[in-house]
Amino acid sequence: MEHFALAAQVFGIGLVFTRVGALVMLLPGIGEAAIPARIRLAFALVLALVMYPIVRAGLPPVPDSLAALVGQMGIELVVGLGLGALLRMFLGALAVAGEIVSLQTTLSFAQTTNPLQAQPTASVSAFLGLLGVTLVFVTDLHQLFIGAIAHSYALFPAGRTPRIGDLADLAIRTFAETFTLGLQLSAPVLVFALVFNVALGLVARIMPQFQVFFAAQPLSLLLGLSVFALSLGAMGLVWLDRFRAFVERLA
Repeated sequence: MEHFALAAQVFGIGLVFTRVGALVMLLPGIGEAAIPARIRLAFALVLALVMYPIVRAGLPPVPDSLAALVGQMGIELVVGLGLGALLRMFLGALAVAGEIVSLQTTLSFAQTTNPLQAQPTASVSAFLGLLGVTLVFVTDLHQLFIGAIAHSYALFPAGRTPRIGDLADLAIRTFAETFTLGLQLSAPVLVFALVFNVALGLVARIMPQFQVFFAAQPLSLLLGLSVFALSLGAMGLVWLDRFRAFVERLA
């Protein structure tokens, strides 16, 4: 290897690749299960080679024992997986919104193959997930991911044990924020379902002999999907703005 690179360079690139590879495996759009693992690993390797000259000054020296080497690699792996999981959580906000919309429009049993998760999910959730990934690439938001990777070395220096408490607190707050965001995105359909069900209950009380459920089922589906379609543009823009603000905080 000394004919091509010094030992410190090989160690540094390997250390960067450990963090970048773990993060790329969870990045929205790039780290989806539908993309072959070899392509993701090749992309992570190229990104690590590009990132190495930027972060080389902050990398630790070559360890003098195998245990120290494994320890540093483990730290980088944990940091990469943690940051990737935080970015992946925001994509889960669309899944939460899709599940709520499916429940309110009686489409929760309508399952379809989700190419992002490689497993069947509710059709509305799969649609919103694809919409989110499309918005990420159309608006060039994925470029901020690279900036977040570079800035992560300032937040979590290489080779140093991160503050697990701070990382866990950030994960909890991000999870709560994404769940709240999913609830807010589905608010138009929730309001419609509340008003519709109250009106349905009043009709059932006034006309007990009328088959309310039989007549209201098609209306609930048609009107619920109409409200969802009308609010889809605002839903995508709100999610994109919140996601961009979160990534900019990391970058």
